[in-house]
Amino acid sequence: MCGICGALALPGGPDIDPEVVVRMRDTMPHRGPDDAGVFVAPDRRVAMGHRRLSIVDLSPAGHGPMANEDGTVWISYNGEVYNHAALRPGLEAAGHVYRSRTDTETLLHLYEEYGVAMLDALRGMFAFSLWDARRRRLVLARDRLGIKPLYYTTAGGQFLWASEIKGLLAHPQVSADIDEEALRHYLTFAAVPPPATLFRGIRKLAAGHVLVIEGDREPVVKRWWMPAGHVLPDGLSADDEQAVAEYFRNLLRSAVVEQTMADVPHGVLLSGGLDSSLILALLSAQLDQPAHTFSVGFENDPHFDERAYAARVARQFDADHHELVLKPTEVMTAVPELIYGQDEPLADWVCLPLQLLSRLVRQSGVVVIQVGEGSDELFAGYPRYRRYVSIQRHWWRKYLRLPAPVRRAIAAAADPLLARVPRLREPRDLLRRAARGEPLFLSGAIVNWEPEKAALLTADARERLQHAPSSAELAMRNLAQFAADAPQANGDHFASALAYQDLMVRLPELLLMRVDKMTMLSSVEARVPFLDHRIVELGMALPDRLKLGPDGKRTKHIVKRAAAPLLDARVIDRPKKGFDVPLSDWLRCEPLRSWGEHTVLKSRLMDRGIFDPERVCALFRSHQEGKADHGIRLWTLINLCSWAQRWLDAGAGS
Repeated sequence: MCGICGALALPGGPDIDPEVVVRMRDTMPHRGPDDAGVFVAPDRRVAMGHRRLSIVDLSPAGHGPMANEDGTVWISYNGEVYNHAALRPGLEAAGHVYRSRTDTETLLHLYEEYGVAMLDALRGMFAFSLWDARRRRLVLARDRLGIKPLYYTTAGGQFLWASEIKGLLAHPQVSADIDEEALRHYLTFAAVPPPATLFRGIRKLAAGHVLVIEGDREPVVKRWWMPAGHVLPDGLSADDEQAVAEYFRNLLRSAVVEQTMADVPHGVLLSGGLDSSLILALLSAQLDQPAHTFSVGFENDPHFDERAYAARVARQFDADHHELVLKPTEVMTAVPELIYGQDEPLADWVCLPLQLLSRLVRQSGVVVIQVGEGSDELFAGYPRYRRYVSIQRHWWRKYLRLPAPVRRAIAAAADPLLARVPRLREPRDLLRRAARGEPLFLSGAIVNWEPEKAALLTADARERLQHAPSSAELAMRNLAQFAADAPQANGDHFASALAYQDLMVRLPELLLMRVDKMTMLSSVEARVPFLDHRIVELGMALPDRLKLGPDGKRTKHIVKRAAAPLLDARVIDRPKKGFDVPLSDWLRCEPLRSWGEHTVLKSRLMDRGIFDPERVCALFRSHQEGKADHGIRLWTLINLCSWAQRWLDAGAGS
């Protein structure tokens, strides 16, 4: 795992200053504390920087950026390709000569053989930049699911890229300002959908996409993999539930085993829930020593504390178990580092315990951990998936058959009544969208529905943002694409349509981004075996009944069937809890309440006239008095305003 960056001189633009690329590279020492390098082309029209976290082949042979045998192709690479050893013999038979045991070298030789089509052969997580001097071609690529991030921009006659936005901001021609259109999406989704970021002019390469600049041509961005349109493997029938469970279990075992690929200590983030416990069960069978496991709890808050469950599973598999207890006062002290690590705000308060737990992981001598991200999306693990499938099946389609004027009249009559009860915010928004013929499902996590978002903004801000695409329009585009690529989208595959929408936004840009950035802050590499693309393709091809059970009421049905031979029933059937933090309760108490309110009200965004201070104060007051739970909405604002203070005030080059 590493940090990468680079610069390409555009036609008419100045030559690359190597010192600037080094400065960009060295904003990310946490991504590569073990080694650093830079490549500068002889004509100084392209340069790449690289920071290395040594995982496979710890010798100097893994130094980056790395070149092929004759120095005509260079790569700066962040990630792990787990099947690189299996690909190597064929490449050696074709005449390619290796100088290391790294997967980086396999990428170079694959490119020489297949060009950009080499991406199809890769199984893993990655973001890389590759320079082909013979073709004057720059290639930037991001893995299928977006496990690793990659950002880019154009400034001062140069095309720039980096693993983190702070790397781009280190360039003297890149300035830091807010993209208000992206802000509209952030307030809905708690993260910014690609290709935008919250920084004006800075883009992110979307999951499963590749960007190519050839000669003097404009950049071309293409999707190279889709999480839709997949079917079950030959010989596997959805009618044979036991066979599907066994097939899934074997696929997951293969992914877990492949992802032990490392020459450094290995561990698991363990909640004691189904996904992390299943990873531990499969991993423990492969290791010749106890796995390291890590869990987090919260002081004086047993409702959120899962340490007892995690400890029980750790004992079952003789793991070397570590625990962290988080206190409310640690939030304020952790936020500056969190904001620095996030680059753009990720309004998921799970970032806090993940940030501190990753620090414990590294202090314990562990460098690689496996986590359970992705299972809930692929196999309908969230109760809301079950709820939306039921709504779609029993109500939504029938309701949309009503004439549009009737739907609008119903929504108009119900809206003022539903608005009085905060916990009915979701049904209120469903009726609004049904009246307009908009999608049933926007995302697995909505922070602010449209009326709530508008209420926070000043009149001027609402006027400026009214022409920006809404979250519903974004969802409509995504779901239309899914329907076009997956003929089974209707019928009994609606859970896959929900998963597709989350695979476009929430999973890569919130959940996986938080995992990458919070672990890498402590120079820890996180791996996600449930997001092996073979498992993703299987999950997207399964009908609803294998995800939610024949009666539609059992989340992650097929995963639980697969886990039955390995885990105790108390683990398998424990109600879904999720990795959560009592921050909503903490924000009702001092000193966090005053700190949070001060952070928002004294923000630069208030000076810009974006948020209405009276509405913001009312939101804090309503939460403190217990009239409603606005915890995640407040944290979204606190995170955003802390970001503005750190990055927008700092400007370029900070």
